[in-house]
Amino acid sequence: MSLPFLDSKGSTIPEEWILGNGATAVVILQNGVAVKIPLRLPWSCAYNIQSSIDSIRREQDVYRRLQQPPDDDPRASGVVRCVEFASEATHLAHMVNGDLQRYLEKSRPSAELQLQWCLEMAQALDYVHDRRVLVADIASRNLLLDARLSIKICDFSEATLLPLNTDMLSADDKGYTTQIDIGLLGAVMYEIATGVRCKVDLYMDSETHASWPARDVLPDTGGLALGGIIEGSAFDEENFGC
Repeated sequence: MSLPFLDSKGSTIPEEWILGNGATAVVILQNGVAVKIPLRLPWSCAYNIQSSIDSIRREQDVYRRLQQPPDDDPRASGVVRCVEFASEATHLAHMVNGDLQRYLEKSRPSAELQLQWCLEMAQALDYVHDRRVLVADIASRNLLLDARLSIKICDFSEATLLPLNTDMLSADDKGYTTQIDIGLLGAVMYEIATGVRCKVDLYMDSETHASWPARDVLPDTGGLALGGIIEGSAFDEENFGC
């Protein structure tokens, strides 16, 4: 049984409408559109609700940046499209095959599909970084699958929107960098290749500053078809200055 999520009028949202939820928002299906609204529970205080609203508005700024690709950049198709921005809600295209985490829990993708996903994710993240955004929360639960099983990045609630003239090679927000994003993408690739979730603790050494963990606490990629890609681009300590 899910939590008793409430709408802006204080009415309980029917459980069958709910597509998912996070720490600050709930996503519901309305008229074929995925609508992200602030998290409201019967015991939520005004401060927490306002914080959730503020989080949605900050994320909308990220989506606005990402929805203005220069010269119709095809990589932009790897980000879930916004249908409408409202004061306290973001209307997103509904991805009928749900999120990657749930898909992998019930299905094993073919080698061809695994490679397709890795390519799509890499291209989408490259685009996001080109638009001067650090994602920070890259995980299989935040990657959605459309009707053709193409991957789309969603959930930028933890993202950092940087000035457009930022040097992304040196960009750093409390430890979060482009390389951390790439490392987290590698963890998703590992999950795709094995069906086993790769948990990465970015706060092993500090409670306030993110850093990539030592190689010996990450899983072995030997023997994996995608092992070379994962190791070379994501898990290699040299990429993080270790």
